[in-house]
Amino acid sequence: MNTSISKYFRTFSHPIDHIQKPHIFNYPFVVDTHPLCEIAIAELQDYLTHTRDFIHDFGIDQVTSQSIGKMFGVLVVENIYGEMGYLCAYSGKLANSNHVSFFVPPVFDMLTSDGFFIREELILNEINAQIVAIEEETTYKNLLKQWQDISEEKEIRIRDKKQQNKELKNKRKQLREEQKNLLDEKEYQLFEADLIKQSLRDKHELNSLIAEYSQKLNFLKQQIEKFELQIRELKEKRKVKSNILQKRLFQSYSFLNAKGETKNLLDIFESHLYLQPPAGAGECCAPKLLQFAYLHQLKPLAIAEFWWGSSPKSEIKQHKNIYPACWGKCQPILQHMLEGIEVKENPFLQNPAEGKEIEIIYDDTYLVVVNKPAEFLSVPGIHVHDSVYERIRWRYPNATGPLIVHRLDMSTSGLMVLAKSKEIHKHLQHQFIKHLVTKRYVALLEGEVKDLQGTICLPLRVNLDDRPKQVVCYQYGKEAITRYEVIEKTTQYTRVNFYPITGRTHQLRMHAAHHLGLNAPIKGDDLYGKISDRLYLHAEELNFIHPITKEKLTFVAKAPF
Repeated sequence: MNTSISKYFRTFSHPIDHIQKPHIFNYPFVVDTHPLCEIAIAELQDYLTHTRDFIHDFGIDQVTSQSIGKMFGVLVVENIYGEMGYLCAYSGKLANSNHVSFFVPPVFDMLTSDGFFIREELILNEINAQIVAIEEETTYKNLLKQWQDISEEKEIRIRDKKQQNKELKNKRKQLREEQKNLLDEKEYQLFEADLIKQSLRDKHELNSLIAEYSQKLNFLKQQIEKFELQIRELKEKRKVKSNILQKRLFQSYSFLNAKGETKNLLDIFESHLYLQPPAGAGECCAPKLLQFAYLHQLKPLAIAEFWWGSSPKSEIKQHKNIYPACWGKCQPILQHMLEGIEVKENPFLQNPAEGKEIEIIYDDTYLVVVNKPAEFLSVPGIHVHDSVYERIRWRYPNATGPLIVHRLDMSTSGLMVLAKSKEIHKHLQHQFIKHLVTKRYVALLEGEVKDLQGTICLPLRVNLDDRPKQVVCYQYGKEAITRYEVIEKTTQYTRVNFYPITGRTHQLRMHAAHHLGLNAPIKGDDLYGKISDRLYLHAEELNFIHPITKEKLTFVAKAPF
């Protein structure tokens, strides 16, 4: 075998004769791990546990400020001699390097000492240093301080002068009333003329004060502008150079597919109507693995990725857990790279509700309460329309309005209330907005929960690079609050009741799995934990006020687990 290949082509240490070779490549955006991938992952994890080939703080035993967990990937391949083996890769950099001998090289190495990226980055760093030097100049900082001090002084003195003028104006008004009946007409005219002069004098003093400060500030502005013009010119120069460098960098990332066709990042993302590729595109495991396979005539058979180390602060990644490829960065790239390979059908195109029925819990003229099965859409999706909404619309053809008052995740089972008219919908929605509706969910968590009850407050927003996953974000996230209570503990699971105060996307799943929440994923959570036969989350109880009868209604549908 070619030495450039043998360095990375790993034969299985464990026997694999009993395992059938995959004949169709797995769809990489769901967890669908072939047994050969499981063996490759076990062998790679054993290597990561015992290796001394590199030093990297994964934060496995103790999390520090330097700890960085990593996504690793394996690609089962077949060489030209029909021998099966696997390749290994890591996402981004490992041990601050793009090259670690056990793993395939990057698609493009921007860190090579003689590469254009390093040269251009040095120029950008020099521009940054020039900007900082100007911003730190004593004269410039003193001018800014003077501007701030005089601006504050101006605000105070003008405010005080306006208040003084107002008081003098009220005093003149009072004098007019007092002297109106005491002075004859001629004397009053002279008196009024003097008051007008006082008023004009007050206005002149105010305008003079404003002009005085404007003059001082304009002088300072001219001095400050000399420095800020230099800063703007340098920032514009940096922006132009940075855009040119970024474009050249995107063009340097060229990806093969099984047909031998090549596309760079700009071409790939432009065809997907993206403005530009996201940061880090092309640095994930899957593109690295497929690129190396195509370059060395290795046939890709199956792929899998797993997380190794401490979880990121905002996302949820559990040590050793297997995860699908990220959607935002990898989907456009892999769509191109997998052309020419037979790939399993996208499961999101299949109807998960086929053969399932919705249980009607309550039904009257105004509303209906249902028990939604797991893996059943609440509303029509992009590709699959079968949903609670469609089933109810078909069952009650005379119902009007939006029908859906609230939703459950496709994987979550349990109680939903739907309105049969626009008026009822508005009334029920108002109850949800005002937190007058109470809901209780039951879940099985993989792990131990320390406190028997409590409240979780972690703001959430969508992960722009990996939809529909959510991340914890204190800057842009929406408030998300959940009360919980532990109701049972076993050796494997913790059974809890959740009482969501807010209703954010994946709120309960995130609050359960995140290390700042309960740090115990819901069993079967394929996004934030481990895949199982189902997501063990069920909306078991629902309470609200009937919009017409004003009766408090309570519905319970026992969890099927």
